[in-house]
Amino acid sequence: MKNLSYITFSFVFLMALTLSSCKDLTVLNQNPNGINPETANPNLVLSTVLTESGKSFVNLGYQDMAGVMQHTQKDGWSGSHNTYEWGGSQSWAPYYDILRNNQYVYERAVTLKWEMHQGISLVMKSMMFGLIADLWGDAPYSAALKGAEGGNANTFPAYDTQEAIYTGILADLEKANTLLSKSAAEYTSSPGAADVYYQGNPTKWRKLANSLMLRYYMRISSKKADVAKAGIEKIMANAVLYPVITAIADDAAMPFAGNSNDDSWPANAVYDASASNYRRLKMAATFVNKLQELKDPRIAIWANKVQIPLVVDAALPKGTDKIENGKRYLAPDKVVGRDVNTSQDYVGLPTGIIGGASYNLSPTAEQAANNPHVSWLNDIYKQAKGPLLKSRLMSAAEVRFILAEAALKGWSVAGDAKTHYEAGIKASFDTWGTTAAYAAYVANAGVKYDGTLKQVIEQKWISSWTAAQEAWFDYRRTGFPELTVGPAAIRKVLPVRFYYMLDERNLNKANTEAAMSKLETTTFTEADGKNSAWSKPWVLQGTGKPW
Repeated sequence: MKNLSYITFSFVFLMALTLSSCKDLTVLNQNPNGINPETANPNLVLSTVLTESGKSFVNLGYQDMAGVMQHTQKDGWSGSHNTYEWGGSQSWAPYYDILRNNQYVYERAVTLKWEMHQGISLVMKSMMFGLIADLWGDAPYSAALKGAEGGNANTFPAYDTQEAIYTGILADLEKANTLLSKSAAEYTSSPGAADVYYQGNPTKWRKLANSLMLRYYMRISSKKADVAKAGIEKIMANAVLYPVITAIADDAAMPFAGNSNDDSWPANAVYDASASNYRRLKMAATFVNKLQELKDPRIAIWANKVQIPLVVDAALPKGTDKIENGKRYLAPDKVVGRDVNTSQDYVGLPTGIIGGASYNLSPTAEQAANNPHVSWLNDIYKQAKGPLLKSRLMSAAEVRFILAEAALKGWSVAGDAKTHYEAGIKASFDTWGTTAAYAAYVANAGVKYDGTLKQVIEQKWISSWTAAQEAWFDYRRTGFPELTVGPAAIRKVLPVRFYYMLDERNLNKANTEAAMSKLETTTFTEADGKNSAWSKPWVLQGTGKPW
């Protein structure tokens, strides 16, 4: 009877709880410890948008794009970095995650009438959609970010053309320029500490918006020269209405907190116990040779000197191979048939070579990551954070090189090409702490202004260190710098886009195939078919570039 009483009591209590709860079911479905998205402060999400965007850019520009543009090479785990073995491994999902969060910031800012936040979110929308269009070509844009609304068209969005995306980006940046045109005191709200780029300074955000317009006008200049010319001339004709980034203090550059692996410089040795990711990344011979040829002081900021230089001495007895006074001395017979670099300062790893692990007589292939005969990256890149360790999304140097190119085209911009070219170099030198060497550098052979686009883009390529994706986008439309692939590369020329990923081809098949059909196949697409890293998207079609 006692057990029966307990059962009866439990049943009655459960029924009472159920009946009393039915009318409050919606309340129970709310997380009392969560944040209501309908009332949340947009700053809570904005900080994530900015930090994740910054990480996305540096992960491109310091990792595989640095391999494509031959700033760096890897001596292990090198397929995607050195030889472009991508095969659809890249995904735009993280970029769309950022864009969904950014859309929330924008919509909340509209509801709250927070104009500065609206302007910032339009800048970030433009930056991230621009990156997607740059990397893949056609992509979901006008129909994107609507999955929560349901329906097949929102779940599997149609692709906009690359041209339409660039057009939309430029329109949004124009709108952002207006929204960000007030002084900080005139806004009803500020992002404050959530703004890890500019700490709530609307003027700097406005300069970024207009500088991005310069970037994207130049991006389409081979396809829509009249539009690009008119856009850049409009901006440069009115510095009050369209201020741009001309000083490094206004660069869009995100520092790293360095508190965990998630908020630290990528491939650092602080949170990588074996330091293997840092050690595998070596300076590329293409980059090192050019910097040494131009007597560029920035090499000392970016690279370490060779730990143990090689010395080949004909006076040594046959078979000599010894380390003495910090150098490795070799008799000529020890290097017969070997590719040996005897630079006493910096040695880069050649592009896409076979057997890179043993390059330059590395003691053993297994110790390649510890190869003492190749230049490692500077020790600052072992750190989780530091004054020079920043994600560089847009810089004064880039703006100046864009304007130098515009001037070379004969477009009306304030200042001539030489002035902007030298100002671009100066901005980069200021950024990396080599200002004192600037005057001598611009007088060097190969650096002294010669009036060619090749020279302008080459210096822009050098200044894009750790932001090599921009150098890749410039290379595709200009063919500069003149780079060649290594013997192990899977094609005979550099790639020009990312593959559409497998999950997109399977889940959003019809729309992806429609986008793929618009790509221009080339002699290098080979077995890939239309969806190849060597198929040309709209921005390159008919230009004859880069190859």
